[in-house]
Amino acid sequence: MKRRIGKIGLVIVAIIWGTGFVVTALALENYTPYQILAIRFTVAFVVLLLVNLKKLRLLSLKTLGRGSLLGTVLFLAYAFQTIGLQYTTASKNAFLTAVNVIIVPFLSYLILKNKLPLKNFVGSFVTLIGIGLLSLTGTMGGFNLGDGLTLICAVFFALQIFVTDLFVAEEETWALMLLQMGAAALLSWLTLFISGETSINYQPVNLLPVFYLGLASTLLAYFLQTVSQKYTTSSEAAIILSTEAFFGMLGSVILLGEKVSMNMLMGGLFIFIGVLIVELDFGRSKKI
Repeated sequence: MKRRIGKIGLVIVAIIWGTGFVVTALALENYTPYQILAIRFTVAFVVLLLVNLKKLRLLSLKTLGRGSLLGTVLFLAYAFQTIGLQYTTASKNAFLTAVNVIIVPFLSYLILKNKLPLKNFVGSFVTLIGIGLLSLTGTMGGFNLGDGLTLICAVFFALQIFVTDLFVAEEETWALMLLQMGAAALLSWLTLFISGETSINYQPVNLLPVFYLGLASTLLAYFLQTVSQKYTTSSEAAIILSTEAFFGMLGSVILLGEKVSMNMLMGGLFIFIGVLIVELDFGRSKKI
């Protein structure tokens, strides 16, 4: 039962992140990518700090180190994604970021020597094909600097899922979340000062989309991810979370009026099939 609840939680996270693409598009009209990161992580951190003020004395140095590591990995994932986007197309950036769905099970296999069902690897590849159909249009062109940076970003997103899976069994969710968001916020503000992007528009109407990203796409989504991963494996989490590409497409069609193409339909179908491959019991699944 808990395993099922964990998977439902991850689906909710994928929906929040997917529809968050639309809100991000609105936020980018008034803020730079790094400004959005700084504000969204800060909003999440401040809310967590206020809610858990009385618990701060319970934090240990070990928890501080683990939470800070998660926050650093999360920041680096978003940073490399942002930098990569400056040198490649948005569709390639989205597709290559989603390569993390393939990386996570290999991290588990290589680092922890965990033998995973073959269906997890097959489901990951099928899901990746679906994400490619959703994200890529026309010719991909040659491999460039932006593509390489985005692949590094995919590695860090995979590490965030993998490391979260390592820590959630021993740490309190609120502690990991608080320290993760705090570290990511601190690094984001340092980046803003280094890049000279400290002039921020604080008009409430412009801040609304960024606050939504901070409260929903960051605070709520990463809280649900952390809790849900207590009851699922990292490879399962990666595949379920990758459905954000489908929900992002759905949100763009419904909210932004984008036209539905055959690529979108086929991409959504492949993602659905990839998730089914992982979720269905095929008897004794072969492990590798």
